[in-house]
Amino acid sequence: MGQKWSSCKQCKDWWKRNDQEEEAKPRVRNVNGNYMAGAPSRDETDAANSAVLGVVRVDLCQEDNHNEHHTSHFYAAAAKEALIVRRGEPFRLRIQFNRDYSPSKDAINFVFSVADDKNPRPGHGTLTALVPHDGIDDLGDTLEWGSGIETHEGALLTVLIKPPSTCPVTEWRLDIDTKLLGDGSRSYPVPLPIYVLFNPWCPEDQVYLEDREQRKEYVMHDTTLIWRGSYNRLRPSVWKIGQFERHVLECSLKVLGTVGRIPPAYRGDPVRVARALSALVNSVDDDGVLLGNWSEDFSGGVAPTKWTGSPEILQQFHKTQKSVKFAQCWNFSGVLATIARSLGIPARIVTCYSSAHDTQASLTVDVFIDANNKKLEAETTDSIWNYHVWNELWMQRPDLGVGQHGAYDGWQVVDATPQEASDNMYRVGPASVLAVKHGEILRPFDGGFVFAEVNADKLYWRYNGPSQPLKLLRKDTLAIGHLISTKAVLKWEREDITDSYKHAERSEEERSTMLKALKQSRHAFSRYYLNDNFNEVEFDMELKDDIKIGENFSVVLKVTNKSAEKTHLATGQVNCDAVLYTGVGAMEVKSMGFELALEPKASEYVRLEVIFEEYYEKLSSQAAFQISASARVKDTDYDYYAQDDFRVRKPDIKFQMGEGSIVARKELDVILRLVNPLPIPLHKGLFTVEGPGIEQPLKFKITEIPVGGTAAATFKYIPPYAGRGTLLAKFTSKELDDVDGYRHYEIEPRPEDLLQPNGSHRSSNIIRRRTDVIA
Repeated sequence: MGQKWSSCKQCKDWWKRNDQEEEAKPRVRNVNGNYMAGAPSRDETDAANSAVLGVVRVDLCQEDNHNEHHTSHFYAAAAKEALIVRRGEPFRLRIQFNRDYSPSKDAINFVFSVADDKNPRPGHGTLTALVPHDGIDDLGDTLEWGSGIETHEGALLTVLIKPPSTCPVTEWRLDIDTKLLGDGSRSYPVPLPIYVLFNPWCPEDQVYLEDREQRKEYVMHDTTLIWRGSYNRLRPSVWKIGQFERHVLECSLKVLGTVGRIPPAYRGDPVRVARALSALVNSVDDDGVLLGNWSEDFSGGVAPTKWTGSPEILQQFHKTQKSVKFAQCWNFSGVLATIARSLGIPARIVTCYSSAHDTQASLTVDVFIDANNKKLEAETTDSIWNYHVWNELWMQRPDLGVGQHGAYDGWQVVDATPQEASDNMYRVGPASVLAVKHGEILRPFDGGFVFAEVNADKLYWRYNGPSQPLKLLRKDTLAIGHLISTKAVLKWEREDITDSYKHAERSEEERSTMLKALKQSRHAFSRYYLNDNFNEVEFDMELKDDIKIGENFSVVLKVTNKSAEKTHLATGQVNCDAVLYTGVGAMEVKSMGFELALEPKASEYVRLEVIFEEYYEKLSSQAAFQISASARVKDTDYDYYAQDDFRVRKPDIKFQMGEGSIVARKELDVILRLVNPLPIPLHKGLFTVEGPGIEQPLKFKITEIPVGGTAAATFKYIPPYAGRGTLLAKFTSKELDDVDGYRHYEIEPRPEDLLQPNGSHRSSNIIRRRTDVIA
């Protein structure tokens, strides 16, 4: 933004080509400025038309405007279906009249109104009428609409129009009214819609992001990485944001009113928009975009692990206006990031490993264990997700004021996954990340819930019945909020942002912040019977962290007697359960009891061996296990209980992309390969591929992949434009799913494009070729 306007050769050529087109039929107003009721007489019409200045045509100067406003990648911009601009910065119009324009006798008004507002009003900021000033040096305050005449040559007028930096983000209509002083008037409705977006390039916009590289990543990049897996097995998955794809912008603007029910006057407030997005992306309260499903039954829809990006989801919702089936947390966050970036709000996707779901607002995760060391599912309503994915949106927060640590501007947590109700709707945020870090849990919105997600204490309680006191078996202050991750700026790697959410574990600041938050909580869970005074027997659970799916694995519990004199007897059991990534829905895979006589200063090992045939049938699509160990030391009051997450690793899809440089709009061969990692054949395999210019995902069927075999799919691909690109692929089969891979690459411009850098980027042509299986 802020560059000088260049002359638009395209505009001038357009006028030359169209000089002989007949004049558009205008609507006629009377001398009071109102549209004439009924059909005016021929004499009235002829008299008005002969004198009043009439608009023949309007050139929206889309090429210049879209380049200047960083909107040229939008499908609607490339297809010239709309004018897409950002608020706080001027855009240009060229107007051809039916006669020479005379400033002394002709008056011009630009009347802007919100397209879906049935009763637009100036006081609401949804209706405005602009009289252009002579010259463009001063278009007025950034908080107000402004317009000025750039050039005037006879019947041709070029003007600049500036929407205010607080303008509602929505679809606008433009009518150009012309009036002859002392006579009637005309109105020319501009046929194309004008979309006004948030502007992170404008310092006066509430979503202004100063860093240029961050704007590229969080506004303009259309592909990202989402981290999944578990804290000891991090797994990046590629996701097509696709904010520029067909119908995505139209859908994003529309849902603010239809599903989010934001009145037009408030659609320029990013806080209000962010809060609405957190509710409208899920379907719980308002038949929003996505329907959540955390079971393993996805009949009647698409399994969450099979989605490769947001465009297909939003395009389906835009077409049917029905919630798309199905989604889990990373799908919700991917779609919310797409809508936010399309609207112009900087957005990123964040993963928190070992994320707490605190159902009681106690800021603790309370696990209840019975006398047989089994978790009581009914009493244990809190849970810990292997990982949870939400969004951060960048904006100023004037509604929060200034606190001890400064303004609460910057990244705000917004979470569309429906977990708990907030103000009677399933939504979270926007919650200031800075406020969360400093334990300011009462700052709007939902700061306490986010604080618990990243920093709750995990407590294990022995529950012996409603009339018996609880006994605290263990207090774990390190269990929650690990490796909070997002994609690094302009790099295909992980950035750890844990320190933006919490002080360092074991630090004095972290404990004092936790106590500060607990004092603000309305639910304080009592601490009973601390039993950490016995420390002669030490338990340590060991998990190997790189096991491939299809392999056997073992869980090892090391038990050490630290006493130099006394022998101790320890009894207990080790369990391996298959669970959903949310930590619930446990299905036992294997368990083993033990009894150990521990000699002084000696260690013993309990080893639970788990083979493929034992776990495969019970494994969830995300290959997650929950390992637990419990023990009791005889003749003491000491009980031990520990729980950890574990995940087997799935293979990656490998890409091979032609030879030599990748050039825009030049065909190349792409090959996908996947090796079967299981000791059984794979049946009914399917590769799904997405990337720039691929409007509908490509699908390649693989009938069978034998044990140790390799599946391959080949297709021709034409990169649609120069710059950075990412192809992503997903593989599913009857026996193995949720396998993905991606390839990031640089696309060089064609030599002829160096002279014409703004050529169309929608001319891609993708041809499927074949699939192969190599035994």
